[in-house]
Amino acid sequence: MTASMIGDELEAELISVCRTAIGDGLRSITYFTADDYEQLYLRDDLERDADTERFVANERLGFTSQQTYGDSELGDYEFTIRSFEWGYVTRVIDGEHGVYVTTDSLNMNEFDEVATAIRTVLDDTAP
Repeated sequence: MTASMIGDELEAELISVCRTAIGDGLRSITYFTADDYEQLYLRDDLERDADTERFVANERLGFTSQQTYGDSELGDYEFTIRSFEWGYVTRVIDGEHGVYVTTDSLNMNEFDEVATAIRTVLDDTAP
């Protein structure tokens, strides 16, 4: 993992929109591309030694999924939610880069809100 693969402005903006949409239920934020990743935020009460690389490897599969679902009758891909016993992973991919956040329990509107906010930030930024 590179020490700082994105600029301070993009990092601050992603943290801000995620914290605004999710509040204290936000666990972590990770920015990734096909080749690299950077964890931008980790809530204080969580362990720092989690195997982030495993999550990133899985979420990178979304670059291929975008192509798979490209001409779907469902419309354009927006985001992915994965449900776990104690939380959720929400992934947003825009072009060559993506972000996934881990959260406590949220309602569907909150998932949609954070995904829309992340997509807006990513859409304005080329990797």
